[in-house]
Amino acid sequence: MRSDKDLQLGVVKALESQAGVNGAQIGVTAQHGIVTLIGRVGALREKWIAEKTARQIWGVRGIANELALEPDGASACNDTSIAGAAVNTLSWNSALPPDSIQVTVRDRWVTLTGTVPWQFQREAAETSVTHLCGVKGVTNAIAVKAPVRAEDVRHRIEEAFKGNAEVDATRVFVEAHDGTVVLKGTVHSLAERTAAENAAWAAPGVIAIHDQLVVAS
Repeated sequence: MRSDKDLQLGVVKALESQAGVNGAQIGVTAQHGIVTLIGRVGALREKWIAEKTARQIWGVRGIANELALEPDGASACNDTSIAGAAVNTLSWNSALPPDSIQVTVRDRWVTLTGTVPWQFQREAAETSVTHLCGVKGVTNAIAVKAPVRAEDVRHRIEEAFKGNAEVDATRVFVEAHDGTVVLKGTVHSLAERTAAENAAWAAPGVIAIHDQLVVAS
């Protein structure tokens, strides 16, 4: 198990080399495997990239993302301009079904609603609006609906685990019912837990995941 000092230095080094993140403005502390990110970022996307970068470091068991969002030029980006930009961005995204997603903006917080057939489309819609000027946060209320049997979902997830070198399928157990997936068992790291979640989301028809995986010490 890595020491907190090694963990801190590992995250700092990763942030400094990560494109899209100003590592100089992000402070890192570590205690008992829990990493805390502090400082300021100029965009919501930068905040998420910083968290994802820290999550991939071996030995990280948890993350507290306390980065403050201070967008440059946020005062010029009101709710009306954000809503217009969001609608245009979604309409230009070829991965999304036309007119399938609605946008609401209040106090620079974007809420997405609607229905899509695949989880990757739900994620693509959220990713499309996170970088827009002045956006403070995003609530993704888009529903995923696809005519897939629970047993089909279970089979696809288990096959995805077997083909993923980062995941030991023998220690991860899957339950599926009406598009809701429950992951149980143990994994070696937070990165492996994330890999298991991603494999589950890749199955068509999945609308919710309850991750009960335990990161072993």
